[in-house]
Amino acid sequence: MKAVVYQGPFEVAVEEVEKPRTQHPNDVIVRVTSSAICGSDLHMYEGRTAAEPGIVFGHENMGIIEECGDGVTSLKAGDRVVMPFNVACGFCKNCSTGFTGFCTTVNPGFAGGAYGYVAMGPWTGGQAEYLRVPYADFNCLKLPEGREHESDFILLADIFPTGYHGCELADVRPGESVCVYGAGPVGLMAAYSAMLRGASKVFVVDRVTERLQKAAEIGCIPVNFAEGNPVEQIKEQTGGQGSDKGVDAVGYQAQARGGEGREEPAAVLNSLIQTVRPTGALGIPGLYVPADPGGPDEQAKRGQLMVSIGKLFEKGLRLGTGQCNVKRYNRQLRDMIIEGRARPSFVVSHELSLADAPMAYEKFDKRIEGFTKVVLHPQA
Repeated sequence: MKAVVYQGPFEVAVEEVEKPRTQHPNDVIVRVTSSAICGSDLHMYEGRTAAEPGIVFGHENMGIIEECGDGVTSLKAGDRVVMPFNVACGFCKNCSTGFTGFCTTVNPGFAGGAYGYVAMGPWTGGQAEYLRVPYADFNCLKLPEGREHESDFILLADIFPTGYHGCELADVRPGESVCVYGAGPVGLMAAYSAMLRGASKVFVVDRVTERLQKAAEIGCIPVNFAEGNPVEQIKEQTGGQGSDKGVDAVGYQAQARGGEGREEPAAVLNSLIQTVRPTGALGIPGLYVPADPGGPDEQAKRGQLMVSIGKLFEKGLRLGTGQCNVKRYNRQLRDMIIEGRARPSFVVSHELSLADAPMAYEKFDKRIEGFTKVVLHPQA
């Protein structure tokens, strides 16, 4: 089969690789109809992880079941399904308490597994024509038959639940004001989720014009940090108090304000601490890593950042961190899509064939030509 294979920093290629087969009675093989490129994939693409050449990328996957193992009971060939990016067993202590992003079964020696991602277990990615899904009864979410809502449902694999998770970590409640730093796909989903949860005002901070325009289109207040200090801009619009809650949808590759292209890994965390009012809360679904080979200084390379912990403590701010436990949210968000209450596909900018993946990675990485969220269709 054809698949997107990592070659080295800033290079992927579509190659012929072995088609997956069932290896356990609980496996299914899915014929992939959609697989999205994630901002997290760019960390590997840019050489900012320990990823070795040969990895098949793709942790945001959906498609049609082609083959079921003998132990699968709730699924059958022909079912349309979407899979959380978390690979999870469903029965370990973390999974049984809802923390499926931290499964202790699927990636021995580590809490958490994912398709097509460095250090996240042996699970091949789905930017390919076919995908093996383990513990399929647990990991597959069934969808209505047909092609309806394809570009909405694919977002259930990661970014829609992850954006919602950011709001859950920040305990966003109806009537509150929220600031979201980062207007990439996860940031836009966090802002959209805050609106769905009844926020009164949602500020979205970024410097990419097209992304800020998308935020404005869904009723958010765009804040361009290239035009002035975002903390001051938000405080001016909240009576000097700051927002009630905040979400970091950027992570460790944050850009320093006023220094085009210069990274300042703790910039967003420290801006959030300044932006959110005393006794507020921060949700941090943005990715931070224990080691960053491309970090701007020796501390950052060891995953150690200069965070204003004193100000955080002084203000009595609460914070929640960690990758999304997708299964905690994906069924409910699916039903909101089916009933017309949510249309997250507004964030999808391009739908392309698998052959277009090298070009899509290059342009998405450079944030050019409106590349915001790319969905690949391997069967096109």
